[in-house]
Amino acid sequence: MMNKGWIYVGLTCLFELLWVYGFNVASTVWHWAIVIIIIITDFYLLSKACETLPTGTVYAVFAAAGTVGTALMDIYIFGGEFSVAKGIFMGLLVVGVIALKLADNKSDEAQVKGAA
Repeated sequence: MMNKGWIYVGLTCLFELLWVYGFNVASTVWHWAIVIIIIITDFYLLSKACETLPTGTVYAVFAAAGTVGTALMDIYIFGGEFSVAKGIFMGLLVVGVIALKLADNKSDEAQVKGAA
């Protein structure tokens, strides 16, 4: 079964993209009020994720998802340009986050073996 913390990570990544999108389209006070509510919800979900997962891993996933998601949103929704360099660096971010998660798993395994 998936750790509940990872559900919070997924939700916080989604909400991050929602408020980034909101920054680009908000034009009235009501729009900005919704963006502020989304930001508050996002940081609440981020804090909930950190209760059960390593903060460094949570923040790395949050930041990478926001960076890659925002870059893709810029390209596909707002008409930005794609370049090979952007693609390579987005790939590096994803690989880095996966490597960090794998390193955390090895650290957890070492702690369990040391306690036994």
